[in-house]
Amino acid sequence: MSDAETLSRGPRAYTAFIGIGLIAGLLSGLFGVGGGTVIVPLLVLFLHFNQRLGAGTSLAAIVPTATVGVISYAINGSVAWIPALILAAGAVVGAQIGTRLLPKISQTVLRWFFVGFLVIVIVSLFLVVPSRDAEFELELLNGLALLAVGVGTGVLAGLIGVGGGVIVVPVLMLAFGTSDLVAKGTSLLMMIPTAISGTIGNLRNHNVDLVAAAIVGVSACTTTALGAWLATLIDPTLGNMLFAAYLVVIAVQMAMKAIKGRKKKD
Repeated sequence: MSDAETLSRGPRAYTAFIGIGLIAGLLSGLFGVGGGTVIVPLLVLFLHFNQRLGAGTSLAAIVPTATVGVISYAINGSVAWIPALILAAGAVVGAQIGTRLLPKISQTVLRWFFVGFLVIVIVSLFLVVPSRDAEFELELLNGLALLAVGVGTGVLAGLIGVGGGVIVVPVLMLAFGTSDLVAKGTSLLMMIPTAISGTIGNLRNHNVDLVAAAIVGVSACTTTALGAWLATLIDPTLGNMLFAAYLVVIAVQMAMKAIKGRKKKD
């Protein structure tokens, strides 16, 4: 048994799993993201999970977390069901493309590209604040655009392990004019089939710690609804600012990985 496996069964680790889940659940409900950007680095940092096992465990934990989040947003009518399924269909296909492209594309270049994308999104969030009265009207053209967004999200997920919410929520708000609440609820619904698909593949490759995923996921469920409730209370402008701050943290994480990747090559 490895050190990571031994630690993952100790009292300190169980406490850490619960704490990680509580934080991830709150952010998941508040911002409509899966929480993987919190779960993975904390599993790696505090519990010595390798990156692949951390990502697989995080993806499994997202399934119950996102489910509770969807229910919370659906109660307020803030889920676009068909657009979410279109996004999910594209993301499942895109993830397969991403994993196949993985050996052929520079991770450092991809990470810098994603940092650039996040910078544009962060600036845009201060310029555009969608109305909460806005309704998503599904038509042929924007349906095809949603499918393309789903594929692109899946490709990035497969290539650099970025969760769908970080991409889908701002794109739905800024490009499709969707309200922030509908964007978050729709993003969480999109993640469920995507996360299930990815988890099945990870289980086959033994890249999931089921005990850790269960504890993190169940813990996250206890705060996801709280996060979703807080999202309805927060003014859209403040919500955009908080989401922008969250994206800054992710951009810094990704930039640090890109810098480390370049140093290793040098």
